[in-house]
Amino acid sequence: MADGGRGIRRIAINTGGGDAPGLNGVIRAATLAALNEGWEVLGIRRGYMGVLEPEVDGEAGVFPLNAHAVRGIAHLGGTILGTTTRGNPFGLEVRQPDGTWGKVDRSDEIIEAFQRLEIDALIAIGGDGSLNIAHALHRKGLPVIGVPKTIDNDLRATDVTFGFQTAVEVATDAIGRLHSTAEAHQRVMVVQVMGRHTGWIAVESGIAGGADVILIPEIPYHLDRIAEKVRERDQHGRRFSIVVAAEGASPAGGQPSYVDASGRYGGIADRLAEEIEILTGKETRPLVLGHIQRGGSPIAYDRNLAMRFGAAAVRCIKEGSLGTMVALQGAHVRAVPLAEAISEIKRVPLDDDMVVSARQLGISFGD
Repeated sequence: MADGGRGIRRIAINTGGGDAPGLNGVIRAATLAALNEGWEVLGIRRGYMGVLEPEVDGEAGVFPLNAHAVRGIAHLGGTILGTTTRGNPFGLEVRQPDGTWGKVDRSDEIIEAFQRLEIDALIAIGGDGSLNIAHALHRKGLPVIGVPKTIDNDLRATDVTFGFQTAVEVATDAIGRLHSTAEAHQRVMVVQVMGRHTGWIAVESGIAGGADVILIPEIPYHLDRIAEKVRERDQHGRRFSIVVAAEGASPAGGQPSYVDASGRYGGIADRLAEEIEILTGKETRPLVLGHIQRGGSPIAYDRNLAMRFGAAAVRCIKEGSLGTMVALQGAHVRAVPLAEAISEIKRVPLDDDMVVSARQLGISFGD
């Protein structure tokens, strides 16, 4: 928008990919900020499905967002717009006439629908997958502002993403609660946390929760090193151990654990528990935290960050800074090009202060 946002009448907001605590905070802030500019705001249900289908789950696919619609939602988990991990318009799954499933590109329909609805800009809230879709649509002519959302905290362009700290709090609380039961039964407990490609949740919750072993995708682990740590604790009278494993962690020279042939990560807790018990002879139990890390009310930090991101997205539209993503860099929220934002995953550096500090505390990374 070369006119610096003048002429904006109507914007839309959608949420895509996995949910995260704080999504409703972004929706609320963006809606109120846009309304204060005199713009209309539309909500799109379940990613882009709302503009492709007149009804989604029995409700209008696209509907007005006003002050009443976003009242009292910032503390709520989930998203009032709904979301999906299977809503890529460049490859939507559809049932073919012969009954098999195939994929079809409906991205042109998205562009046409936005033009028909006279939407001047879209605020797309999502993680790396959703932002890749938003970037591709922007290249086809859709005016887009991205808002980073991933509890994995794996987008390099932003120092932190909303939802991450809430997920760390949930995982830390669970790990802390396991100490008493692990000690009572002299067991090894293996806690699986989210983190397909990065170990940010595992590192931060593992240290805060007092884990003895932390396994992350960035550091391939050796089973004998894990067993060595467990035996070492036994020799010092600490006859229980807590192992925290990111779902995407893998053994040296091996592959991560997958739930099924679809490539979904999962199963590392069960796999490790069995292997550790065989090696050490100690009773070992797995615990998968799963989607509980995504649920519930966001902590204050994530609420505030989410609302800052939502307000910043509206500023970007007003200033004509389209094809960008809002990002926290230092103390400020800035706009960065979407292409740059999605270009690289933010992994845990091996010399990161958290990793170095953990090693000084005697925590093993299985290497």
